[in-house]
Order: sequence, then C-alpha cells, then structure tokens
Amino acid sequence: MNSAEIQAIKNRFGIIGNSPGLNHAINVAVQVAATDLTVLITGESGSGKESFSKIIHSLSSRKHGPFIAINCGAIPEGTIDSELFGHEKGSFTGALDARKGYFETTNSGTIFLDEVGEMPIGTQARLLRVLENGEYIRVGSSKVLKTNVRVVAATNVNLLDAVNNGKFREDLYYRLNTVPIYVPPLRDRGEDILLLFRKFTNDFSERYRTKPVRLDVEARDLLMQYAFPGNIRQLKNIAEQITILETDKDLPISHDTLNNYLNPVQPSSRKALVTLRQGENTAESFSERELLYKVLFDMRRDMTELKKLVRNVLENEKYGGDILKDHQELFSSLTNAEPAVTSPATEPARLLPPPISRTVDLDRYSDERSEIEDVVHVTAEEESLSLEDKEKEMIIKALRKNNNKRKYAASALGISERTLYRKIKQYDIEE
Repeated sequence: MNSAEIQAIKNRFGIIGNSPGLNHAINVAVQVAATDLTVLITGESGSGKESFSKIIHSLSSRKHGPFIAINCGAIPEGTIDSELFGHEKGSFTGALDARKGYFETTNSGTIFLDEVGEMPIGTQARLLRVLENGEYIRVGSSKVLKTNVRVVAATNVNLLDAVNNGKFREDLYYRLNTVPIYVPPLRDRGEDILLLFRKFTNDFSERYRTKPVRLDVEARDLLMQYAFPGNIRQLKNIAEQITILETDKDLPISHDTLNNYLNPVQPSSRKALVTLRQGENTAESFSERELLYKVLFDMRRDMTELKKLVRNVLENEKYGGDILKDHQELFSSLTNAEPAVTSPATEPARLLPPPISRTVDLDRYSDERSEIEDVVHVTAEEESLSLEDKEKEMIIKALRKNNNKRKYAASALGISERTLYRKIKQYDIEE
C-alpha cells in the first residue's frame, strides 16, 4: 500500500500517527482482511489493538456480518464456556433456559478475543476445535454444532512464555498465530506522541469549551521522553486532566507543570517495599501482599524451629542447659527483636514475630521450666496463623474500600478480575 492509501485507512478508523511500526501494522491488517486467516494481534495494554480488529472486519467479506469484542480476562472462569459456546437448560445451577453463545450469534461474522492469554485451559481446548473444524458443543449438551466465524485474537502477554509455563496450549498458540500483527507501544512511536496529545487536547477543549492547551519546548521534550506504561490510554487521560485542571490557557504548559501529571505522587498503599538480598547489591521489590506472605512464612518457620527446640529441652531436662546455650542467639532474637522491614540504606534485618513477653534466663533454666512451657503455648498460637484467613481479610478490605466494585478491588490486590471472582466464591464472601 502507498502512503495515501494508508492515510485513508487512518482517517476512516481514527488512527493518529506516522511512525513506521504503526504503518507496517496497518498494512498487514489491510492485506489479511480479505482472507479468512486467523490473526493474533500483540502489543502492550492501551496501545490500540482493538482498532486493528475493526480494520480487519470492516475490510473483509464479513463486513455485513456481526462483530463482537470479548475481553476473556473479564469473564469469570466458571461462566466463560457458557458465554462463548452457550448452554442447555438445566446444565448447571441457574441455567433456567437454553442460551446461545457468541460463536452461535456471530455466525458469518467476526469475534475479537481480547486478552486471550487469560483464557482457561479447558476453554482453550474448545476454542481449538472451533478453529480447526468449525465445531463446538454447548455446555450440558452432546450435540455438535457448526459455526462459520472468523477469530481475531489479541494479547498483551508473551504467549510463548505462557506455553512454556503450561498456562497456554502450544497447538492453540500456533493456530492463532497464523498471521501476527505487532502494535508498537507509544514510547516507540516518536512524534506520534505530540500528534496524539494535540488531537486529544483539542477534542477535550471543544467538549469542555475551553482554550486549547499548548506546551512549551521543554514540556514537549519531556512528553517525548516519557515511557508511557499505559500507552495511548494514559496519554488521553493526561490530556483530559490538563485541559480541565489548568485554568490559565494563555501561557503554555511548562516542564514542571507537565511533570506533575506524568509522575503523580502514588498512594502509600500502592508503593512497592524494597528489600535487599543478603550478599547482593541489587534490590528486589515486593508488593505488600507478597511481603505479608513472606512475613508469615518466616514466622511459621521460626516458630516451628523454636517449638522443636523447646520440646527437646522438656523431654531431656538433663541436657537442657547445653541445648539452650547452643541456641542462645535464637532465643535472644525472639525475646528482644522487633519486626523490621529492610530498606536500601540499611543492613537486611530478619523478619520476626512480635517480642515474647516472658524472657528465658539461660543460666537458671531449671527454675523456669514453666516459663518455657508458656513459650510453647505462644508458638502454638502463632503457628495457627492461616494464609487463607489473611487473604480473605485482604479481599474483604479491598472490596469495601472500592464499594464492592470487583474491577478496582482486583487492581488494588494486583490480581485479575477473574481470579478475584474465583476467590470470592472460594471463601464465600458476601459483597
């Protein structure tokens, strides 16, 4: 395709930019549209993958047929088979009537499967049968049905890594990846960033009836250098914020003003806690949830060791003094140390449980056996800590904080919405 034809496609589908990577992706999408080949669109979240699925459908022979976009990661694992392939009446609790799935309702059309890497393994096997034979079976039925649907899939994860980790079927990967299209991230599109920013700010200034936003030279350079982890979606949000919040439109936006929108102060609850590995110079970041698990595992291990030690002492009082002296460091840390979180500026400190209220006099053990028995009682209580209880508690807090909106609660917990749905069912949490 020549540049004029590519520009016509951009104008039709509202695509802004002139970077070589973007033009190449559009060229491939136009060429493959006339065929019935399966297409796999890859690229980071927010880079505009859905626009390419619309190009493929609109320029194909199926353009008069239905088109549906499905986010595989947003459908709970227990219902995704029913959503895609339909179900029969009574096939599961709540199935009061038979229902057609998307592969049946979009017959002769196109299905766009976004976040296909989040699809469960069982559903992947069903999808593979559709792609190979055009056949599927409703949930709760034994009758084989036929469909003539073109599949365009998209993912923001590396499916080859998912295949190696056993999370994605290898045969399905190669069946989907008949024609690959890579959508470049915004940070690799050069001056497209400025073109998109100008387009967004002009649109928002018309919507909110304000003067258009202008950037000075340093602000434009900063915008070009920013990584944009959220890609086009993030740039659009920033453009809208600046249009609304910056009231003085007579002066161009400065470097410092723009930097406040590009690098806002993050809430403390979302900050990563950094810990240094012992003997290494590199820092490793943990989410608060991962740190909590590490604390609990360390506490359990220390308590188990202490319990075994004290049991040996109680069973062999004759050698108790020697055993206690050999493990004086352990007892001292348990009686005097406080929980600590390491930071890059300090030496790594061991994560330990709260200090035990009683102390063990190593030189007068024979007179204080009852106190050691109290320690055993404390270890038994500490050992009963349940990771499931903690996980359930964190899920409940996240739901309450986000007004029971699963999407935002899942984002706060660092898990997918489908995983959160499964956990809610597992712990029988009332929303």
